[in-house]
Amino acid sequence: MQLDLSKDSLPVLEALASNTRMEIIRFIGSGKKSIGEIAQHLKMSNAITTRHVQKMEDAGLLRSERGIGSNRNKKMVFLKVDDIHISFPEKIYQEFKLHTTDLKIGHFVDFSVSPTCGLATTKNVVGKADDPKYFMDAQRVDASLLWFSEGFVEYKIPNLLKEDQDPELLEISFEIASEFPLSNNIWPSDISIYVNDLKVAVYTVPGNFSDTRGRYTPDWWDDNFSQYGLLKHLRINKLDTGIDGQAYSEITINDLGLTKSPFITLRFAVESDAKNKGGLTLFGKGFGNYNQNIRINSYYLDKK
Repeated sequence: MQLDLSKDSLPVLEALASNTRMEIIRFIGSGKKSIGEIAQHLKMSNAITTRHVQKMEDAGLLRSERGIGSNRNKKMVFLKVDDIHISFPEKIYQEFKLHTTDLKIGHFVDFSVSPTCGLATTKNVVGKADDPKYFMDAQRVDASLLWFSEGFVEYKIPNLLKEDQDPELLEISFEIASEFPLSNNIWPSDISIYVNDLKVAVYTVPGNFSDTRGRYTPDWWDDNFSQYGLLKHLRINKLDTGIDGQAYSEITINDLGLTKSPFITLRFAVESDAKNKGGLTLFGKGFGNYNQNIRINSYYLDKK
């Protein structure tokens, strides 16, 4: 049942403004009770009980019907609604609004990578594997798979927030694995993630997976090569930065300066001083298990 603060809602609110009638609702629960059963439970007369029940029937909270079988001469009462929502004229907690960007793996704007490295579209390897110069090949914009042993790739994402919008949560999801010649399911790698030049998290991905074929990995891709990754959700809110619900740093969305820049800069790096320097593989649409590119969700509220 949906209520507002108009006079039309008064019968319901008045019907609920009674300990006795609240107890009747609790007693009836999900079943059907006769007037006599309710009166006995309340330790009051059938006549007074009937008046309470009638008031709640008039308010649309209860219904009644003649019983069947041995109860055919009794009035059986049951609940008509199972919850009530009251809408206030002014929302204190507003519903978040959303800007979404789909970022292709090959649309990086800067890079510095070391072999093993390479790019692949859903149809072929771009240029020649293990030669970083092909990261500037014209075909790289169509890449759905990217890998390197050390270095970084950096993306610029349009910041769709307007001046009258307050950022509340930035969510970035991506499918990721480490990098190993051919593949190694137990090959950890520390991946540093930067947003607007701030290191927001260092995530240790456990391996480079080829135990089974990726659901969307093209048929021409060798079974022995990396097949799929893990889908990770990086979330930066007003309190901290986390990945899949686990806190990774104290960087908040207010630290990112989103209201001052037309772009959001995103960098994935395997740094030279990483404890687990196991490379990086990024999966986009057409490879791996999740058939998605890097997805950026910017949640915001309109300023009052």
